Amino acid sequence: MLELLASEEMGQADRLAMEGGVPGLELMENAGRAVADEVAARFPDASEVAVLCGPGNNGGDGFVAARHLLDKGYAVRLGFKGDPSRLPQDAAAMAKAWTGAIEPLSAKLLSHADVVVDALFGAGLARPIAGDFAALIEAVNASGVPVIAVDVPSGVDGTTGAIKGIAVRALATVTFFRLKPGHLLLPGRELCGETSVADIGIPDSVLEIIKPKTFVNEPALWLPHFPWPTPQGHKYARGHAVVVSGPAFSTGAARLAAMGALRDGAGLVTVASPKDAVAVNASQLTAVMVRPVDDTKELAELLSDERKNALLIGPGVGVGESTKAKVMAALASNAAIVLDADALTSFASSPEALFAAIRGRAARVALTPHEGEFARLFGPIGEGAKLESARAAAARSGAVVLLKGSDTIVAAPDGRASINATSSPWLATAGTGDVLAGMILGLLAQRMDAFEGVSAAAWMHGRAAQLFGPGLISEDLPKMLPAVLRELAHPERRRRHPLFGMLKGLTQVRPGTNLMDPADPDWGEEGGGEQF
Repeated sequence: MLELLASEEMGQADRLAMEGGVPGLELMENAGRAVADEVAARFPDASEVAVLCGPGNNGGDGFVAARHLLDKGYAVRLGFKGDPSRLPQDAAAMAKAWTGAIEPLSAKLLSHADVVVDALFGAGLARPIAGDFAALIEAVNASGVPVIAVDVPSGVDGTTGAIKGIAVRALATVTFFRLKPGHLLLPGRELCGETSVADIGIPDSVLEIIKPKTFVNEPALWLPHFPWPTPQGHKYARGHAVVVSGPAFSTGAARLAAMGALRDGAGLVTVASPKDAVAVNASQLTAVMVRPVDDTKELAELLSDERKNALLIGPGVGVGESTKAKVMAALASNAAIVLDADALTSFASSPEALFAAIRGRAARVALTPHEGEFARLFGPIGEGAKLESARAAAARSGAVVLLKGSDTIVAAPDGRASINATSSPWLATAGTGDVLAGMILGLLAQRMDAFEGVSAAAWMHGRAAQLFGPGLISEDLPKMLPAVLRELAHPERRRRHPLFGMLKGLTQVRPGTNLMDPADPDWGEEGGGEQF
């Protein structure tokens, strides 16, 4: 269940299922029943449920949920605006099957409710919510009554995660068949609460026709390609990563990146250091080697040894012509290249020259911008356009693009994209991006394909931050990578973290949640962790 379906793709999945013999009424019945089951599981002692039904198929799901909740013994107040017979065909049939009262949609429905079912608008909402619907959503959010959303919280765009005018804030969301990008992309993700995926009878075979290219960034996406050490292996077989250092007053970023590369498995790591910074770098590094490299010619000479098969340039190197020249020299080699930070900004005035050099080589290239650096190269990101902007940037540049954020996107030139939900607000501190760039470097040095390698590094980076918890600084991330690697190598020892297993959906983790309990028998003797 790694695939993420945009609203159009989900509509296609519904149509294909019906064309294959699954009645639309059966799909809607199963969807509404799943919502009712979610309410019953979470609120077995609730008395009254308010079900808010909208004018489309989402409303039809709401009518079904109301019927099943009534059968389970709940008092149900159902609100609907308009003539139920004018609903889409299946939804109209489900409205006709509802034997209870239909009340006007208003805040009065909330007066005695213990739970609200939000079945107003689904993932394919076409325009901003306004008027009476907006006022109702505002009242729902102000009421404090817990909300179970159908498909997505009303007002959240299922494809982009954008908010269309106003949106419901849900405790939990029940979606169907597959997650949508809007369940993972901000700001929508924050409004979904815990999201579960219900099987409503759509066969997986429809995906062979849809051919989705967007995926949740979970280990199953890239773990089959992960470069685990082998008994026959040696350090030279695990790649030799090179990190270009800045001058003596700006060396820390390169060392952070070098440790990220070393910790996630690169066999050897060298810092290519300006001569005036060699002593500074050497005094702080032990397992990482230091090589004097002052200019473009010396960097090219270093990379002429093709055993040095991956290079990172950008963190702390400075913006300007010297950095541009070194980037072009690196791209002229056969090494895999990671470009970050100053290496990207140095091409702000001439991005097409950079892209032409990338497209003209066969070896892998990864670009790792935050939104500001991205805008300098590719232009600003419009509201709700993060995913498509990353895709367009990858196609334009010829590189795999990692667009950083709490909802980091990795996009490949062939159109594939992954969205990461494994993150921590504690990553918002200096140097964490340098470690991430180094982790990508380490996996590329081990000859992992770029899309899978960059996705893996993004997930591992977020997971390391989760395991460490509050007080994280960048130096802590490489130290947490062994715990992350143990989880990946021995999933049977892993205590299930709600953001680890997307097969059961997403969840919001509250402060104080113990992510890794060393006393838990499901966690190995090397377990341990902090509180989130």
